[in-house]
Amino acid sequence: MDNMWPMFYETIFGIFALYILTRVLGKTQISQLTAFDFIAAIVLGELVGNALFDKKTGLLDIGFVILLWGIILYIIEIVTQKFKGSRFLLEGKPAILIHEGNLVYEELRKNKIDLNEVLHLLRMKDIFSLQEVYYAILETNGELSVLKKAEYESPTKQDLQLPLQQTFVATPVIMDGEIIYDNLKEIDMTEKQLRQSLEAQHQIGKIKDVFYAEFVPGQPLFLLPYHKIKHKDYMKKSVKE
Repeated sequence: MDNMWPMFYETIFGIFALYILTRVLGKTQISQLTAFDFIAAIVLGELVGNALFDKKTGLLDIGFVILLWGIILYIIEIVTQKFKGSRFLLEGKPAILIHEGNLVYEELRKNKIDLNEVLHLLRMKDIFSLQEVYYAILETNGELSVLKKAEYESPTKQDLQLPLQQTFVATPVIMDGEIIYDNLKEIDMTEKQLRQSLEAQHQIGKIKDVFYAEFVPGQPLFLLPYHKIKHKDYMKKSVKE
């Protein structure tokens, strides 16, 4: 019981310290970690975890270890940016697993990956046959980049000689019954104009009745109202599934 309070504030401190360190270093998401980033994440977790259960370790000790490890990581990041040759050593390099439709056995062996894993990675790209693949590159973060053979590529509008239209990114303007004012400002729309669009296009007068709404230039305002399913209908739906 005597150790619970120190463990509590040391845990909180460790979480915030690691978060700040991650923000400063600009680490990528878990799915995008390189081998070195993965090792760094494990080491940082172990350092903080072990410190929490060591009675002789205090906040200063945890802070010092995190700071020291952060400095090491920062120096490594600077080295990889300034000296290109070090990137291959610390971050690895992409490997061509399929070259012009042919599997490169040596690269499979070097990267300790078998055919089943290659097929699994291809299926994640919605490719279910090796004969569709012209190039496949294993990236340093473990992702597989694929270039299909020409005969298996999906036709584009240019291939079909269809008229091209400008594409836009949808901007959410209402989420969970609340207006996102920053997005409204970005698309040069006022709250009054938003409310007028809701009334004119969807006969909705209250923002709180809208679960989600997004704006795309040149198109009507798209929205999803709150939709409640009665319990008996929900149970019927669950039985069918």
